[in-house]
Amino acid sequence: MGQQASRRSWAEPWKIKVVEPLYRTDATARARALDAAGYNTFLLRSEDVYIDLLTDSGTSAMSDRQWAGMMLGDEAYAGSRNYYRLEEAVRSFYGYPHLVPTHQGRGAEHLLSKVAITPGQFVPGNMYFTTTRAHQEMAGGTFVDVIIDEAHDPDDGHPFKGNVDLVKLTRLVEEAGATRIAYLSLAATVNMAGGQPVSMANMRELRTFCSRHGIRIFLDATRAVENAFFIQEREPGYDTRSLREILLEFCSYTDGAWMSAKKDSLVNIGGWVAVRDALLFEELRNLVVLYEGLHTYGGLAGRDMEAMAIGIEESVQDDHIRSRIGQVRYLGELLSGWGIPIVKPVGGHAIFLNARCFYPHLAQDAFPAQTLAAELYLDSGIRAMERGIVSAGRDPITGDHHRPALELTRLTIPRRVYTQAHMDVVAESVKAVHDARAHSRGLVMVHEPRHLRFFQARFTPQ
Repeated sequence: MGQQASRRSWAEPWKIKVVEPLYRTDATARARALDAAGYNTFLLRSEDVYIDLLTDSGTSAMSDRQWAGMMLGDEAYAGSRNYYRLEEAVRSFYGYPHLVPTHQGRGAEHLLSKVAITPGQFVPGNMYFTTTRAHQEMAGGTFVDVIIDEAHDPDDGHPFKGNVDLVKLTRLVEEAGATRIAYLSLAATVNMAGGQPVSMANMRELRTFCSRHGIRIFLDATRAVENAFFIQEREPGYDTRSLREILLEFCSYTDGAWMSAKKDSLVNIGGWVAVRDALLFEELRNLVVLYEGLHTYGGLAGRDMEAMAIGIEESVQDDHIRSRIGQVRYLGELLSGWGIPIVKPVGGHAIFLNARCFYPHLAQDAFPAQTLAAELYLDSGIRAMERGIVSAGRDPITGDHHRPALELTRLTIPRRVYTQAHMDVVAESVKAVHDARAHSRGLVMVHEPRHLRFFQARFTPQ
């Protein structure tokens, strides 16, 4: 593929030491499994999946150093030395002085929403994320999308589609008043827009604006290292800066961050919330005891904190991040070369298939992205996930579906897990489903959970 794209080929910066066998099922078995799962790929058993691209959350392969670190776990209930290792890693690489560990990112979102949102306040952000918005709403906040318009267009080639629109943010502040803004919720990169980055220039502008109005900025740092890579690659003046330097500068413009370490930090479980303000830290540290565990373990084993600290160090290595994003691009280039509609430019952690273009004959209420995920599984046993109307949920006031402009199916690439040959198999399956797209009928939702319905909803073919 490298020579086909007029460049030298590259290889993964690791060699395989342990393997986990994969098994392919036949079409009859896949049809039976999908029916039992209610046509929801989240409800499939992993043993029925061939190549699992459901998520990059907790699915990465840990390094030999991380596995060795697991043997150094200090499982003391209070004051584990692994907590202090993790605290130092977060300070060193992200720059935040006060750290509260949590069992995963969702726990951090919960804590931050509880302490930072007063019922009736607004929470502007650069496109919603499912669990983040749910916690903000449960705390009494109202999420307001202030991302640039280009982010809602899958074909727009803007290099920083995660940027906040200062005009939209200004309008909200003028209409609501600065005291009714809980904080600016900033994701880097923006998952629901296709893994799109935020520029450093936009970050500086936001810091100036928010400081002037007394508004705090909290960062979803889950994939901030990938965001740093795009800044290094695309933004003038950063091509000679290290990922670590870029990451530190980016975080320096924020008041705090939360993180699902199951992504960039290369671990199977874990997260954190970190802040600069000592008083806010006291509130978070007090609440974590209620919901997660003592503030020096936050629902994690010592060995998990040690693996996380090592993963933070490994995540900013140039060879690692080039390979990680390079594999995603490899798949994107294959699909684009065949004329298959995807979100452009290709983001950091996944390929997002444009389900609207796959199935122009299906109304959004027929769940095109969910349909596409189901068809991919039936074709090859590849598990993808829906990122469209199902994930968007319902308006809490009107009860109607949120109807996002983006109706996407996500092929999420775990870190250090699959080879280029696996990407070839995935690309061929997507092409086969695309070739047969005119025959798809769509789905009907027959079971709808109250919260985060995409995890457990069930469907049947129309």
